[in-house]
Formats: sequence, structure tokens, C-alpha cells
Amino acid sequence: MCGFAGILTTRDARRRDLRDSVARMASALRHRGPDDAGTWLDANAGIAFGFRRLAILDLSPKGHQPMPSPSGRYVLVFNGEIYNHRTLRGELERAGCRFTGHSDTEVLATAFDAWGITATLPRLAGMFAIAAWDLQTRTLTLIRDRLGKKPLFVARAPGLLWFASELKAIASDPDFGRQADLAVLPAYLRYLYVPAPQSIYRDVVKLPPGHLLSVSDADAALPASRAWWDVEQVADAGVAARRSAARSDADYLDGLAALIDQATRERLESDVPLGALLSGGIDSALVVARMQRLASGPVRTYTVGFDAESIDETAQAEAVAAHLGTTHTSIRIDSADALALVPGLPRLFDEPHADPSNIPTAVVCRSARRDITVALCGDGGDDVFAGYNRYELGRRMLARLDALPRWLRAGAGRAVLALDADGWDRIARALLAPIPADRRPHLVGERLHKIGRLATATQPMEGYRSLRAAWLDPWMLLRADAMAGANAGTEPADRVLQILAGHPELSVPERMMLSDQATYLSDDLLAKIDRASMAVGLEVRAPLLDHRVVEYAWGMPARFKHRDGVTKWALRALLARDLPRSLSERPKRWFTMPVRGWLTGGLREWTETLLAPDSLRELPFLEPRVLHDEWRRVQEGRAGNGHALWAALQLIAWWREWRPSA
Repeated sequence: MCGFAGILTTRDARRRDLRDSVARMASALRHRGPDDAGTWLDANAGIAFGFRRLAILDLSPKGHQPMPSPSGRYVLVFNGEIYNHRTLRGELERAGCRFTGHSDTEVLATAFDAWGITATLPRLAGMFAIAAWDLQTRTLTLIRDRLGKKPLFVARAPGLLWFASELKAIASDPDFGRQADLAVLPAYLRYLYVPAPQSIYRDVVKLPPGHLLSVSDADAALPASRAWWDVEQVADAGVAARRSAARSDADYLDGLAALIDQATRERLESDVPLGALLSGGIDSALVVARMQRLASGPVRTYTVGFDAESIDETAQAEAVAAHLGTTHTSIRIDSADALALVPGLPRLFDEPHADPSNIPTAVVCRSARRDITVALCGDGGDDVFAGYNRYELGRRMLARLDALPRWLRAGAGRAVLALDADGWDRIARALLAPIPADRRPHLVGERLHKIGRLATATQPMEGYRSLRAAWLDPWMLLRADAMAGANAGTEPADRVLQILAGHPELSVPERMMLSDQATYLSDDLLAKIDRASMAVGLEVRAPLLDHRVVEYAWGMPARFKHRDGVTKWALRALLARDLPRSLSERPKRWFTMPVRGWLTGGLREWTETLLAPDSLRELPFLEPRVLHDEWRRVQEGRAGNGHALWAALQLIAWWREWRPSA
């Protein structure tokens, strides 16, 4: 796990400055690779690579990057892990290739020589971003893994191309203009992240997951990237294949268990201390259970507990750890410690990213890093096995709403939205008081508001998008004149809506799940864990997001995701093989960050500073009146959990940190 940066240029002045330029860019990524640094350049070709290494496999200099291939044809930098590198190494050795070390980078470089880049990619199982220079064809190839676990940004100016693992490396170059792309703001305010391939900067794109980009001329317009793996095609193929399959439930589960065991076993290889992040939920418990089966001794597990009951899962995690026999560490953090991270979020994420769970994710990574350098996690279970309640809620509500006349549906939706989420929560607590607290539904108000948004949507699938929206109408926060002046009067095409409107062979919940896998997973969840973990030099591996598990899951009938009101049925069934029912069949516990409590408590001064007139003058495209109205609603408890205001505040904080031009 590492970070890299590079430059391709035709400018004579930049060719003379390549080594210093790329070293400066790589220095901005020191946190991703504190163990080693390297540069490589060919001034005549105008190409340079910079690298920062977090040493995980082969700690010797034989794992140093940038690394040439054995033939000398390729030079590459590589961020990530190739989990099946031992298998690939065996194939290459049988073909006559020889190795000097045991790093996966050397296997990758040798495979490029033996098989070529495009033929190598489908053979790889791992998480990776790669930049490879072909000295023979003078072509730069940029590659991103299938699901987007590792980031890769590409920026262009006349005669100049930058690429890097994080935006801060590109922004460190004095020739980079930092012009913000206001056209992405509606999507950001809706989803809490900037969807790929756009970025917050006008001249920067994120290479989409499963794509590669080949560039040979820095003077030409940036060519289109092409997919070498596509989750939409995987979903369609899986649904088609399962129609002809005649398999028992036990057969499906055994096949899934074997793949998860394989993915977990491959992720246990490390030359540095390794453990697991154990949240107390189904997904991380399953991963730790498989780890403990495969490990030679007790697995080290880590949970961070918080003083806010709504986000504290230490008791559940400790019960799971005790049953499995792990060496467990629970670290309790109070709200002041967590909130101390907030001012640093704009620099941590480089572009606005307003998922409030950034904070506990950063805390647990920082805490685990005191003992370990590699951690396995349960990320992906909800996204691959339909763990989000919004899938089934959306299906049921869309079916019921479609049966109602449009005028009645819209009226009912407006009636639900007329009472704020806190008000519905108070009503629910009063009505459900006789039910034990651990059996009551959580977030009743927020869920009812999602139903209201569904009911008032003009298009059914647009209504599902509203289930995910922080700002139901983000344009109300943006000044039309300023947006038009910045040529941002319309937003880019929304891939969420495109996926929801397509794929007729998929059920409605499956289309919802696919849209999340193609967008939310890489742009929010995986970006969050990458930045939070790499900020402290911790590598996090996710067995449930192995591409073989994802492909297999799409071939499983829908009953393995949702059955008799139970989400993630297949994962729960597998976990029951290792844990008693009291731990494996616990109801899904949805916790949410207490954003409203933060803003009206420990972050009140921070909030009011960002909303002050002097601060908002720096962002003339925002409507101050709308922001101040939303702040009043938050203080009065009329704005749900405050996620809409949180998104706006993260945008303002990012703008003040990075000072882009509009």
C-alpha cells in the first residue's frame, strides 16, 4: 500500500524540472508511504514517476519502486496489493521467468513483460492503482482496480499531464490552476461526495473503477478511458446465469464460503503486524470468524467505542471477540476527541466529502495503527448482499405508491414531510414505549421522510435517488446567476439514474444495489476508508469485496440477500456456523453519527465561523439565506440529523482550506 504521482509533459521547461517536480508531488503523499521513497524519469520522453512506499511484502530494497520490468520495456509504480501474486508467480516461473525478491510488484512487472498489460489485468485479484510507462511505444497506461478501492486522479493542462493517488499531490504543483468545477456541486450536495469521473476541480478527473487510460501525447486532448471490468455487465451476466442454475441453498452457501475463505486467506499474507477492525456487526464478525479459522494463533481485533450510545458497539464487538477467541482491544473515545478531527477533514479528503462516518473511521484507523500495519475489515457486505433497508423499503413503497393516483400520492408525501424527523421520532417513542428498546425500529423520522420523498417524486426511480439525498433540492442552495456565470447551469449526467432506468432484467432492489456498487461504494465508502487509513499509514483489506465474491453474489438468487424480512441472509447463515444465534441473528443495528448534537454542541463555534458573512463571501455561488435558515432548523430540531447542513459546512471548510478559483 503506497502512494504515487507522476508527470507527462512536452514543455521544455518542465522536462528540465521533472525530478524536483515529481519529488515535490510524492512528498505530499508521505503519509501513504512512510517507509521509502523513489523517483524515476526520462527527460527526453517527458515522463517522471514519484513514489512513497508503505512496506507490506518484501521489506527489502527488492520491493523498491518505481520498478522496471525484467526486460526493461516497462517502468511502473503500483499502489495496492495483488492477493493472488503467489499463484501468478508460479505460472510465470513455469513459463521460464525468474525472480529476485518476493514482492507482488515484481510479479506485476514480470507479468506485463510476459503477457502484456491488457492480458494481465483479468488475471489479477486485488486492489490497485497502477501507472506504467512503455519505453517501446512511449505510452503511459493508468489503471484502476475493478471496484475502485484505490484512487487515481488525472489532471491536464496544455502540454502537461499529472496523475496521482491523491489530489493534494497534483495541487502541490505551481502550474496547476485549482479551478473549481461548480457543475458538480448539485450532485455533491445530494450524495455527500463528488461522483466519478468528475472531481471538484474542472481539469481533474477520477479514473473510474475497472478502467484504464492510455496516453502518448500530452499535447492532445485527454482520451476516453475504457473499461476492462464493468460491474453492470457482471450484474447482467449473473442474473442471466442463475436462471439456468439448479442448485440447493446449501450448495450456494458452500460455494460462497469457499470464496470468502480464499479471499480471506490471501489477505492474511503480510510481513508486518496484521489484525482486523471489528465493529460488532454481521460483516466484520464474519470476516474475523474466517480469519480466526485460518490463523495459527489469536487474531488481533480492534473496536473503538464512543460516549454516544447511538454509535457505540463495543459490547457487541467484545461478545463476538470473546466467543471467537481473538486478542481484542476496545478503545473508548469521547466526543471531544472525535470532533477534534473535524477541522482536518478538508485536507484529509482533498475534495468535499461529507459522510459523517468519516470521523469514527479515522478514529478507529488511528487507534489500530498503534499496533498493526494491516487490518482486514467487513466493508462490502451491505453493498454486495443487499444489507441496506432502503432496497426493500424502496421496492415496497414504489409498488404501493404506483397503485395510488398521483394527486393522492403527492399529498400523502407532503403530509409526511410537514412534520420534521425529530417530531416523528417523538411520536414513535411514545407509541412504541411498551416495546424493549433494543427491539424498537431506529431512525423512524428519517425513514418516514424518505417515504415522503418517494411519494413526492415525479418519477418513481428519481424517488429512490431521494432516499439517498441530503439536500432534496440542491439547487435551492445555489445562486442561479453565479452558477450560470461559471458555466455550471446544469449538472452532469447522473449515473445513479441511468442505472436505475436501465437493466430491465434486474428487479427494482437489484437495480438499487447495482447503482450503489457502481457509485456510492467507490466514491463514498471506499474513498473514506482509503483516506482515513492511509492518513496514518494503515492498509485496510476487504475480503467481501473480492471481485470473485462480487461476481458469485450476482449469480445467487435474490432470496440469499433478503429472505423473510432478514437482510444479508447468506452472510448471516455463514456466520451462524461460527457464532451462536444470539450473536449471528441480531437485528440489523443502524447507527448514525449525532451530527445535530455535534453542530449544536462542540462544533457550534466552528459552524458559526463558517456561516459568518466574511466566510460566505468567499463562496458567492451559495445562498446565505438558505444556509442560515437551515442552521436555525438544526438548532430548533426541525432538520432531522443535520446532514444537509453538514454537507454545506464541509464544502465551505474545504473551500477555505484549498482556496480554489470559481
